[in-house]
Amino acid sequence: MNTSDEEAEQKLPRLNAGNQLFQDLDADNVSATEIESLCMRCHENGMTKLLLTRIPHFKSIIVMAFECPHCGLKNSEVQSGEAIQEKGHRYEVRCTTKADLNRQIVRNSSASVSFPEFEFTAPPATNSVLTTAEGLVSRFIEDLSLDQPQRKEAAPAVYQAIETLLDRLRGVLELPEDEEPGRAVTLVVDDPSGNSYVENLCAPQADPKMKISHYTRTKQQMIDLGMTSEGDGAEQAAEAEAATAPARTNAHKEMEAAAKVERAVRDAAENNEILTFPANCSSCNAPCDTRMQMVDIPHFQQVIIMSTTCDQCGYKSNEVKCGGAISTKGRRITLTLEDKDDLSRDILKSETSSFCVPEVDLDMFAGTMGGKFTTIEGLLRQAHDELDRRAPFFAGDSATAEKRDRFLRFLARLDAAANGDVLPLTLVLDDPMAHSYVQNIYAPDPDPNMVTEDYERSFEQNEELGLNDISVD
Repeated sequence: MNTSDEEAEQKLPRLNAGNQLFQDLDADNVSATEIESLCMRCHENGMTKLLLTRIPHFKSIIVMAFECPHCGLKNSEVQSGEAIQEKGHRYEVRCTTKADLNRQIVRNSSASVSFPEFEFTAPPATNSVLTTAEGLVSRFIEDLSLDQPQRKEAAPAVYQAIETLLDRLRGVLELPEDEEPGRAVTLVVDDPSGNSYVENLCAPQADPKMKISHYTRTKQQMIDLGMTSEGDGAEQAAEAEAATAPARTNAHKEMEAAAKVERAVRDAAENNEILTFPANCSSCNAPCDTRMQMVDIPHFQQVIIMSTTCDQCGYKSNEVKCGGAISTKGRRITLTLEDKDDLSRDILKSETSSFCVPEVDLDMFAGTMGGKFTTIEGLLRQAHDELDRRAPFFAGDSATAEKRDRFLRFLARLDAAANGDVLPLTLVLDDPMAHSYVQNIYAPDPDPNMVTEDYERSFEQNEELGLNDISVD
């Protein structure tokens, strides 16, 4: 390689000088990639800067900024660099006061925003934004107001309909400081990718004005996200219709393969072996190993523990999957912790379980931390670390001093509870699938500090778990 080639190679942009593509945001070490690109206004060459980083709002984001020195054109954009989540997210917020309009919102480009009372829905945007509820409404008013003079002449009916909608949107911006009867509007942010967020004004407690739901994406939503193509469904339907008998054969083969895997796991459990299979790191996407072992919990059931460790970036994760049949009832376990020894009790929190500690105002929804098999102290520390590392809107310039101090005080109380400095404590573990467990140190006798109650699941719980659609005939 000659000298000119070496110099040209040195000028090539490098995204990041490390093993991780997305680096933590550091004001003292900002490594943006500069790429010469074409200006769409004057058709001269300008400069595009790319910054791949992690911040609390988007987790991983791509910040892009373009500037043309010839005509002065500037443009900036933020895109989510986060992987598409397992399920879509839907945020439904009831706005009644000015404070609700100040909620921070991360709207991913795949998210739609709607106001059901107005029968108004804004489709997914071309780019992602970090704004507030007031900012969203103001942007809608600005966009809808464009070309209104022309519409008044060309299409009076359309003009009048849009003016009526604009008046109602302007009314949203005039919500009172305190709640008043009849002055409320519902804001819905629906993101099939699961990468949009709406600020919880009552965090770390649940927000009574906000409802969060998770759903399985439709075929069309998967197509829009680029997860599949339009022809896949038709081709699969045609193949299934043309080959019913082979499909049944394939189903039997799949059942036999699943049975072989189950036998392998059980054989490994009997021999106290650990199964290892290849996977990709969910943080840096580098190849890594996932280890799996079946464990028999006394006086409960068998569970599968999976652990992943990445040698490239150091990411670690573990998850617990419960086996066995679906329980006919849900189960709520209430444990009173009276001394530090109670923090050493084993606990299995399934992915469908929620738990709370009222004394420190901790309330974790189902699915927040996945399945965990640890001790009570370990569970509290993992909750502390997750909230400290991933809770959005509590770090950076966007967080107010009052909100940040309140959150830090909460984390301090949670840390004190994990150390055993706040006793007695009450731990409530609520699992609609009854797949969670807390160690009874008095077994086989009843535990005087633990109350276990079974309850009938509600229709909404069965619907969320997908049990209403199961046919047992």
